[in-house]
Amino acid sequence: MIDDFVLQTILPTTHDLGGFKVHRTLPSKPRTMVGPFLFFDQMGPAHLEVGTGIDVRPHPHINLATVTYLFEGAIDHRDSIGTFATIEPGAVNLMTAGHGIVHSERSPAGQRAQGPDLSGIQTWIALPEAQEEMDPAFEHVEKAALPVIETPNARARIIMGSLWGQTAPTTTYAGTIYADIILDPGGEVPVDADADERAVYLALGEASLDGVPLAPMTLYVLKPGVATSLKSRDGGRVMLCGGDAFSTPRHVWWNFVSSSRERINQAKEDWNAGRFPKVPGDEKEFIPIPEVPKTVSYP
Repeated sequence: MIDDFVLQTILPTTHDLGGFKVHRTLPSKPRTMVGPFLFFDQMGPAHLEVGTGIDVRPHPHINLATVTYLFEGAIDHRDSIGTFATIEPGAVNLMTAGHGIVHSERSPAGQRAQGPDLSGIQTWIALPEAQEEMDPAFEHVEKAALPVIETPNARARIIMGSLWGQTAPTTTYAGTIYADIILDPGGEVPVDADADERAVYLALGEASLDGVPLAPMTLYVLKPGVATSLKSRDGGRVMLCGGDAFSTPRHVWWNFVSSSRERINQAKEDWNAGRFPKVPGDEKEFIPIPEVPKTVSYP
């Protein structure tokens, strides 16, 4: 029975962003965090119209790190510390907001001409309280630098942390595990019980956990200390995430995350007053603070 190894099942909230959909499982009313993960979005899969693309205008973050990982497509990232980086499938963009950063995400010009594909996962990771106000930073880790564990009919790329005896070079601020697991028909991968908190998410295709079928785009929070295994009959793609449990809660309002509500209110004032830095090469546009944000925590 699924209750033997699953603590919570979190259904997605779906937002249509015009041309593609985003499926969000964190934060949610049932749960705000799994380990350091406090935001979990699946983008697409989608094929956008010729001549179009995604255009996420400059917007701010504080006290968190964003992790972008693509299955298909490409995104041009620009930020207020001067970074320009194009992320492609299998690589990682880790942007640490610290005391404040602004960034934009747009489809590369070369892909717009043919109609861009978009498919992937974007997550936010909470920073430990002692590092919430650190200097902003950006890190791009190439696909070839991430370890891949192979079993018959399965491959698992370690995006962050240590799994199956291998460690990704991606920076972590607290105990973190994050992996992209591709199961061919008949493939199987063990899910170890080492981390405090863990969750699995079926992004594409079909898979089961200890013989229980997983629903697509649903986050399954696993019981602590219970080892399980992922299998697929027809082929699927599963994300595994989690890590150390945080002893203090995090508040989420729009793009702002902090252990302090007062800090979030200050960030709102700073963005409205234009006190955040600009994004070089993308200074003309910005996203205003919404009256009612789609992303909020549930204290």
